[in-house]
Amino acid sequence: MSLLDTHIGFVEALRSAGLSVSLAEGLDAISALEKVHWHDRETVRAAYAATLVKRQPQRVTFDAVFDIWFPRLVGSGVAGDGLEPASGPQDTGPDLERFREALADALASGDGQAQDGRTLQDLAVEAVARFGAMPGRGPGLSSWSAYTSLQRVSPGELLDRLVQGLLGEGLDDEQAQRVAGRRIGEFTRLVEGDARRRIAEEKGPAHVADVTVRPTIDRLDFTAARRSDLEEMRREIYPLARRLAARLTKEQHARRRGPLDVRRTVRASIATGGVPLTTHHRPKRPHRTDLVVLCDVSGSVANFAQFTLMLVFALREAFSGVRAFTFVDDVVEVSDSFRPGADVVEVMDSLAGRISQAALWGRTNYGRALTRFAEEHPDAVGPRSSLLVLGDGRSNYSDLALPVLGELAGRARHAWWLNPEHPRHWGTGDSAADRYGEIVAMVECRNLAQLGEFVHGIV
Repeated sequence: MSLLDTHIGFVEALRSAGLSVSLAEGLDAISALEKVHWHDRETVRAAYAATLVKRQPQRVTFDAVFDIWFPRLVGSGVAGDGLEPASGPQDTGPDLERFREALADALASGDGQAQDGRTLQDLAVEAVARFGAMPGRGPGLSSWSAYTSLQRVSPGELLDRLVQGLLGEGLDDEQAQRVAGRRIGEFTRLVEGDARRRIAEEKGPAHVADVTVRPTIDRLDFTAARRSDLEEMRREIYPLARRLAARLTKEQHARRRGPLDVRRTVRASIATGGVPLTTHHRPKRPHRTDLVVLCDVSGSVANFAQFTLMLVFALREAFSGVRAFTFVDDVVEVSDSFRPGADVVEVMDSLAGRISQAALWGRTNYGRALTRFAEEHPDAVGPRSSLLVLGDGRSNYSDLALPVLGELAGRARHAWWLNPEHPRHWGTGDSAADRYGEIVAMVECRNLAQLGEFVHGIV
């Protein structure tokens, strides 16, 4: 593979992972690489990052893809050419014990280097080479396994020993636990990265990047997000709202002119012999609608609903009024949780407390929730309102109250339904998304990027 092929493949892998890299930015990267020395891998990484990465949350994904396409080593490297794989999964001989002693020494060292000079990176490469080899596996399976390497080496068993050493250095118990966990986590990530590198040599970097690299935080599915991902998404909500607000302001200025005023244009053309050199437009009438949001907050759908609520209320200036209701099988209004200037953490805590009030029996029941909403809040939806329903449409095979939803949608100026599931799952099992979609426009919304585009569209 030529250097140009590697560059093109790397850029395509970044796009597949969710980074928007234009053709011009790819050419900028090539221009930057012409100015740096290729003998320093980190300089090459910095040149690519400076030209291709637009926001800090994208950097983790960028680094993962870069390590696959521009590996630090090939094979086991020159220093590891003589390494022999362990004889079998039950091998607990002196070689393994010596390796664990060197690993404990490197973990205990502040600079991550053992007494024999090997670093954590060197030990990670050796761990995969000696204890992660999986020869003779079936077609389609890789010959290297980070899981097997870590199972054999068992770095977690060194935690107590590492904590005791840190306590002896003057740290308290909480600090020692945190530092020890961070160092073992770093070794684990190095092992996983080296296993990916070796698999990329077998199957090609494009295959490994597609399978193993997590998408950027704005492309990560709400339903697949881990706790750490949710925290990062919360931090991303208000920057997303600011970008949307700036984009909307720019577009509103561009569309400030109203429809063509034919009479004034014709009159003005008399001065130029009947040729309308100058057009005149009627002033544009400002129009903002009320927004009513009805959110399913059961199970994993709750994360999706909360993020949508936070983004909508961050842009509440774009609407004349916003009212929000949460439900599981009962309906509770939560509009007062989103006060101007409210802290994100306080809002999330307030919503968490309201979720328990939105359930009487603890089982999602869209039909009952829609019926209760129509009965208890008959004035919420009107001709100036836009209705937004958030949920996966899974109602545990209960009554769907389709006529009630039809009546609500008929009263509203616009009506949409955001669904965090992939469209291939709509109508499967207890999902009634296909039937609800016949009444209200059903829109796929599985990540922050799709959410931002939808909110921009309705505003």
